[in-house]
Amino acid sequence: MNRSQWYALAVVAIGELFVMSLWFSASAVAPQLAVEWGLTLSQAAWLTTAVQLGFVVGALASAALTLSDIVPPRYLLAGSSLVGAAATVVLGTVVETPAVALSLRFLTGVALAGVYPPGMKLVAGWFREGRGLAIGALIGALTVGSALPHLLRAVGGIDRPRLVLLGAATLATVGGLLVLRVRPGPYQSPAAPFDPAAVRRILRDPPTLLANTGYFGHMWELYAVWTWLPVFLTLAFDASSHPQATPEAAALTAFGAIAIGGVGALVAGRAADIWGRTTVTALSMVGSGLASLLAGLVFGASPLVVVPFVLGWGFAIVADSAQFSAAVSELADPSYLGTALTLQTAFGFLLTVVSIQLTPVVATLVGWQWAFAPLAVGPAIGTFAMLRLRGHPDATKLAGGRG
Repeated sequence: MNRSQWYALAVVAIGELFVMSLWFSASAVAPQLAVEWGLTLSQAAWLTTAVQLGFVVGALASAALTLSDIVPPRYLLAGSSLVGAAATVVLGTVVETPAVALSLRFLTGVALAGVYPPGMKLVAGWFREGRGLAIGALIGALTVGSALPHLLRAVGGIDRPRLVLLGAATLATVGGLLVLRVRPGPYQSPAAPFDPAAVRRILRDPPTLLANTGYFGHMWELYAVWTWLPVFLTLAFDASSHPQATPEAAALTAFGAIAIGGVGALVAGRAADIWGRTTVTALSMVGSGLASLLAGLVFGASPLVVVPFVLGWGFAIVADSAQFSAAVSELADPSYLGTALTLQTAFGFLLTVVSIQLTPVVATLVGWQWAFAPLAVGPAIGTFAMLRLRGHPDATKLAGGRG
C-alpha cells in the first residue's frame, strides 16, 4: 500500500470508530434508563431495536434512491454523522420520556445508514489488492467504536447515563468532520445515474445472494450477542463468588469482548485475502456458533474462566463481518456498489430486530445462561451459504479464489 492508501484508510477508520459510538450509546446505559423510566429489560431492549429499525429504513430508502452512488460518500457520511450526533445530544440533555427517546434512537439509526455503507465504499475506492484487509480494518474500527460506550460507562458513567450519551455524541461529531479530509480513491466508481432497476439486478444475482445469505446468518447472532452480553455478564458475575466479579468488571469485560472483534476483523481480513473469503467466514461462524451454544457452561464461573471465553467469542463473532462486504464488492456491479452494500446491511439489520427481541424471551424460559443458544442457527445457515458460494463459477472473482 502507498502512503495515500494508508492515510485514507486510517482517517476513515478513525472517523467511523468515533461515529459508531452512537450505536450502543443508549444500550450501554439501558439498565439506568430502565430504572429512571420504569421499564422492563424487554422494553429497554427497544433502545437498541429502534436503532436497528431506523438503520433498516434509512438503508432501504438509500438503496431505493441509489443515494450511496449518486452522493459522494464522504459528504453523505459526514452529514449523517452530524444528524446522529445531534439526536443523541437531545436524548442526553432534554428527554425525560421513553417514547421521545425511542424516536430519537430511530432517527440515529436512519443517520447511521448513511455512515456504515458509504464508509465501506470510500475505503473500497482506495483498494483493489488487499481489499479484505482494508475493509477488515474498517469493520474493526466500527467494532471498537460500538464498544466505546461500555468503556465510557466503566470509567465514569456507571451511574451517569447522560454523560455516556454526550460523550458518544461528541466523538461522532469529530469523526464525521474528520472523514471530510479523505478524497475519493482511484478505484471509486464515478457517480452513477438514478436507476431503480439496479436494486432488482442486485437481488437476483446468485453469487451476491449467497454472500448476502452468509452475512444474514452472521447478523442473526452478532447484534443480539452485542446487545445482551452486558446483561449476561452482569448476571454471570453476580452468580460468582469471586471477589473480582463486580459491576465495573462486567462493564469492562463487555467492552473488551466487543472491542477485541476489531482485532478479529483485521486478522481475518488479511487471512481472507490469502486463503479466501469462503474459508475464513465459514471458520469464523463455526467458532462463534459453538460459543453461543456453550456460553451457559461458563455462567457463574470465576472471571478467570468467563473473561477468556467471551474474549474468544468476541474475536470470532465479528471476524467474518467485513469479508461478506468485501465479497459483495468483488461480485456486484461496480457502478452500483454503494447500493449493493446498502441492501446487504439493510436486510441484515432487519434480521437483528428479531434476534434481539427473541433473546430475552428465551431467557425467561431457560435462564440467561442458555439464552444465546438459538442464535447458533444463524452461523450454521451462513456457513452453508459460503460453502455453496465456493462452488459457484463466479467465486473465482473473490480475492484468494474459491478458498
